Amino acid sequence: MRPLRYSINVTLDGCCDHLAMDGDEELHRHAIENLDRADALLFGRVIYEMMEAAFRPTAGTEERPEWMEPFARKINAAKKYVVSTTLDHVDWNAELVRGDLEDAVRRLKQEPGKGLFVGGVKLPMALAELGLIDEYEFVVHPKLVGHGPILFAGLSKPIDLRLVSRLELSSGAVAMRYEPRR
Repeated sequence: MRPLRYSINVTLDGCCDHLAMDGDEELHRHAIENLDRADALLFGRVIYEMMEAAFRPTAGTEERPEWMEPFARKINAAKKYVVSTTLDHVDWNAELVRGDLEDAVRRLKQEPGKGLFVGGVKLPMALAELGLIDEYEFVVHPKLVGHGPILFAGLSKPIDLRLVSRLELSSGAVAMRYEPRR
């Protein structure tokens, strides 16, 4: 069974707004290492559209730093599953996931492979509620921003986690991986 892994950047005060944090070369290399542990990405509509706008080869006219290109190539090449009730179709190496979320994700996890990787806020919240996430990674940035969205706000019950690894980045961010205690 493929594990479902979740990673999110978050500030010390719990904000997970991607615009509140700075991404550097080391952080992007770490993200590539995470993506190397998966053969498919699972996105909600918001993250799918955000990533597509930023990294699809035909997207955007803004120049990005050369060190960001390996991440862009990795995202472009990845198989993507998109959970959405509002999108009629997707492309960019993507397939819509319809129907019951729990059943659909359990089917994806049962396929052979290295793993599935999920990002974002709303979809991971639903997956956490269903007990489907096998590994959580929080990349905690040394910053206070004083606004939201706040990670896992409204979770219906606590999820006990066990620390399995910790990586300090030169920016002061710390990537901590956890597994649920079952």
